[in-house]
Amino acid sequence: MNTQEAMHLASERGFDLMEVAAKTEPPVVRFVNYGKYLYQQAKLARKSAQKKSEVKSVRISFKASKHDLEVKINQINKFFEEGHKVTVEMLLRGREKAVKRFAREKFNEFLTMLKNYKTEEEIKVLPNGFNVVITKTK
Repeated sequence: MNTQEAMHLASERGFDLMEVAAKTEPPVVRFVNYGKYLYQQAKLARKSAQKKSEVKSVRISFKASKHDLEVKINQINKFFEEGHKVTVEMLLRGREKAVKRFAREKFNEFLTMLKNYKTEEEIKVLPNGFNVVITKTK
C-alpha cells in the first residue's frame, strides 16, 4: 500500500500513521491515536521520574558523646531531605550488653533529640543492640 492510501485510510478511521520500522523495505507503519500515545509516554516518564525511597542506615555507639550524636542527627536530617527512610542502630559490644537498660535509655534520648520524625515500627531489641526505622513527618 502506498503512503497516500495509508494516510487516507488512517484519517477515515480517526487515527494517525506512526512509523515503526523505517529501515526496512518497505517501511512499516501502524495506525495510532497519537494523542493517546503521547499521554501514555508522559505518564511513563512521570512514573519513572518519581524517587525511589532508599533505606539509609546510621549507627550510634553506646559511648558516643553529645557532639557525635549531633553529627548523626545532621546526617539523618540530610537523608530526610533527600526523601529516604533511615534505620537507626545502636550496637552493643562486650560488657555493654550487660547494661541494656542504660543503652535503651541512651537510644531513646537520641530519638528525642531528633525532631519531625515518625517510627515505622517499634524499637526492635536485638541480641547485640537496638534498631528502629524512622521517616520524616510531613
